[in-house]
Amino acid sequence: MIKKPMMGMAALILTMPAFAAEQASQQDASGDSKESIVADKVKVTSILPDRLEAMPGSFNVIDEVTLEERRPFTVIEALRSVPGVHIVDETAFGLNLNIGVRGLNPRRTQRTLLMEDGMPLFLAPYGDPSAHYSTPLDRVQRVEVVKGSGQILYGPQTVGGMINFVTKPVPKEFQASVTVMGGNNNFKGGHVNIGTGGDWGGIMIDAVNKSGDGIRKGHDFEINELTVKGQLNLSDSQRIITKMGWYEENSIITEAGLDTARYAADPRGNAFGRNNQFEHTRKSLQFIHELDISEKAKLRTQMYYVDSERASYRQTDDSTDQMTANPATGCTGAQRTNYEGAASLCGNKMRPRTYTYYGIEPRLDFSHSLFGLESDAVIGFRYHVEEINRKRYNGITPRARENDPGSLLRDDSDIDIKALSWYGQNTVYLGDFAVTPGLRVERLEQRNKLNTVGFNPSGISDSTSDTTYLPGIGLAWNGIANTTIFAGIHRGFSPPRPDRDLDPTRALGAGPEKSTNTEIGVRSHYFKGITFESTLFNIDFDNMVVGPVNGQFRNAGKAQHTGIEFAGRIDLGTIYNTPHNFYAMANYTSLFTAKFRSDNPTDSIEKGNRLPYAPRDMASVSFGYSHPVGIDARIGIDYVSKQYVDNANTRIENAAGTQGIIPSYTVLNASANYRPVGSKATFFVSAYNLADKDYLVSRIDGKFVGRDRQVFGGIRYDF
Repeated sequence: MIKKPMMGMAALILTMPAFAAEQASQQDASGDSKESIVADKVKVTSILPDRLEAMPGSFNVIDEVTLEERRPFTVIEALRSVPGVHIVDETAFGLNLNIGVRGLNPRRTQRTLLMEDGMPLFLAPYGDPSAHYSTPLDRVQRVEVVKGSGQILYGPQTVGGMINFVTKPVPKEFQASVTVMGGNNNFKGGHVNIGTGGDWGGIMIDAVNKSGDGIRKGHDFEINELTVKGQLNLSDSQRIITKMGWYEENSIITEAGLDTARYAADPRGNAFGRNNQFEHTRKSLQFIHELDISEKAKLRTQMYYVDSERASYRQTDDSTDQMTANPATGCTGAQRTNYEGAASLCGNKMRPRTYTYYGIEPRLDFSHSLFGLESDAVIGFRYHVEEINRKRYNGITPRARENDPGSLLRDDSDIDIKALSWYGQNTVYLGDFAVTPGLRVERLEQRNKLNTVGFNPSGISDSTSDTTYLPGIGLAWNGIANTTIFAGIHRGFSPPRPDRDLDPTRALGAGPEKSTNTEIGVRSHYFKGITFESTLFNIDFDNMVVGPVNGQFRNAGKAQHTGIEFAGRIDLGTIYNTPHNFYAMANYTSLFTAKFRSDNPTDSIEKGNRLPYAPRDMASVSFGYSHPVGIDARIGIDYVSKQYVDNANTRIENAAGTQGIIPSYTVLNASANYRPVGSKATFFVSAYNLADKDYLVSRIDGKFVGRDRQVFGGIRYDF
């Protein structure tokens, strides 16, 4: 039989260090269930069910202990410990986040759903699912990654996976901490957390500041964030949680890569000095009302509002693009691509954009015994609205702005989106089995109005509506102690983007992408001191969006992703009952099939070609030592095999640097922590790319080099 606390912990501790898992098991056996403690802290904002043993698919959790062990510089390093996740780190701090799951193209994380406490994080989840923001790890209690059929409760991206950043809870008594850190590349960072509370609830404030040099010369960045989180307990059965956030980024960065010649001369070169800039301001509000109707039923209503302004100012869009002409300064003809000699004479291209989205989502979780079968059910719906304005200006000076003399409005469009989502899922417990069928329905209405096109007033618009049904079913078997065997199948969905797929000036567009996702796997900590999970998965795309050809995208690709994931950990201290804990952690992904299944000469697709940016093999291995006196040290490597970058699988590099293979690379990293017994101070140091190796990570818009050696250290003091 599936047992509530014991087997739930079996799944949970798969993602915990084994020494903590053993302690949790002992607490559970004595009746002091660790699960109830964990659930009390994160149940409001987690995307995982209370009974983890019944989870209908694969998932991974990076908990607080693991985050402290690895001391990741950004979320990029944190997610490298999760199998099946491919990250292209073309910026120093993960500011333009590129995450792909199970072979999906990682460009701006467009096919991976990012959330914070269950609220979407993109610029616009439906209209522009681009990740220019992710929750600073300073505020994070744990990171949840779900890749199986459990995705159908969330949306709109349900093809590859979803990542939820669970922030730290409001404290029940006074607590505070200050963290300061610094490192090479002029990196400086600080985090202040202060909060207090009681039976009435609590309030907590987080302030984050980080700055440093980018991967390429002259690409420095600075981010600031202020977050206020509060909880008000209206009664024992009713509570309100609110969170307000303000974020600002100022980066001297370009989205244009280097051509082949410039990359060979200096992979970290930058011809434009401080002329290119990216500015991003984000304001957010989340409101959650929870009502415990009974011991078996809970109503949770979430409301959210996000307003973002992002502006990109750059002189070129890619490695061979022409700068904006200015005859008065001599920026004409060949000078427009003479970046080193004429950047100060030429103009720029401005992309100011605004995004507003808001929504409400009531959700009812309840247990029942319909037809005499013990079950847990979830039903809910979401009403979601997006309002987007996209502009493009051309300026005649290197650092021109929209209102400067000579600046001209080239393009202006308004995008409006309304999305209605209904979902339901029911888990039936049958002895050692848990069966979870579910359905999500997405009703999407989109309108794209072109106010200005090519410097000329327009006013034309186009609109579309679509309803998509996304069924799924999962099976979990818990007949072996501390072990779950699971399998699942679900329909995946990725909505069309109006700016790309709903263009009134073009006869054809692209509709939603749909896929069939299947998986089978096992997760276990049957053996003392050993935890592991392994999953065999397959994704079949019916109509993958490919392109652009002549600036147009289309649903032209039948594709298949098949592979196997593995993650595990061994703790010798737990096995041999010694405080000297030598441990090893590893994850490996073999994406042995990632291919097109149909020919499409228009898009340079030949059946059997490998999908772009889908490395066959990825691995992360770490060895460490920890001791109760407060010492923890780790060293590891991250490996990514070679990748193709276009549909034609071009092997020969072109002059622009946009074609050719990305060679495999291996990166060495390490971290160490020391917190003396009885001390309130924690000392830490972390390093990535210790060998300071130059390695290519992307050819989109030109060649991009990965991060150089980054070492940082710091101290955290808890009051």
